[in-house]
Amino acid sequence: MAGTHRALKSITACALAALMLLAQLCCGSAEETRQKERKTDYSMLISHLSKARESMDQIEADLEAMKGDELAAFIAAKWQELFLDPDYRVYLNGKDAPSELQITGAHAFVVLGYELKNGEMTEELKERCHAAAAAWREFPDSILVCSGGATGENNPEKHTEAGMMKQYLTDTCGIPEDSIFTDESAMTTLDNAMNTFEILKAQWIEEITLVTSSYHQRWANVLYAVLAEYIRETEGRLISIVGNFSCERDAPANLAGKEAGIAARQLSEMMKRLFPAD
Repeated sequence: MAGTHRALKSITACALAALMLLAQLCCGSAEETRQKERKTDYSMLISHLSKARESMDQIEADLEAMKGDELAAFIAAKWQELFLDPDYRVYLNGKDAPSELQITGAHAFVVLGYELKNGEMTEELKERCHAAAAAWREFPDSILVCSGGATGENNPEKHTEAGMMKQYLTDTCGIPEDSIFTDESAMTTLDNAMNTFEILKAQWIEEITLVTSSYHQRWANVLYAVLAEYIRETEGRLISIVGNFSCERDAPANLAGKEAGIAARQLSEMMKRLFPAD
């Protein structure tokens, strides 16, 4: 009788395991389908957002079609805040006091790089460092995360933006070396976001302030905000963008008037990375 009971238990366990495997396969297939659908929907939504000016009617139609997708609603709201709201404020080094920043938790200043010239920092990149240093002095318990790879022509030693920034921040700005972390592989603003979030998670950072040039702030902010929301939804970890701080700069001629379009293209690329087709 005991042998029969064990046999029945074994059969039952095998049946349950088979059912669980089947359920996982079905759920996996459904999740893959959902991700493919979400990617396509996001691309359309982002395309419509990049063309939105006065009317948000098309965006509302997109969101209605994507009913229940929290990330889509977040993308639309964040884009509207950053690119369509004239009252969105970019804080400027030299004009705004860093003490105005609202920082309360485990915090990082994320300093975004700028293309090197002949392997050396440009004045604009130095200005970003000075903005970061001014903000850090107000909040010295924060860390700094510098992001940027080996960019620019005539850079045979492959100096990186992040490496040069760290050296400048320590040697010229007096920031302790152990307060600075680097990502030396990013080649685009999208790479900045994807790479630095790995550092932020490893350091258990809860809040970030983006430091860059004024014309770059909205573009960078939307990428970081959407990625932070994705991490919150998928991992349950909250990393909030609590502020921005910039050096005041007009966009260079090759970027002027194109910031929103570039942001939209990189946001679409982010969705493809987060929700790959294969």
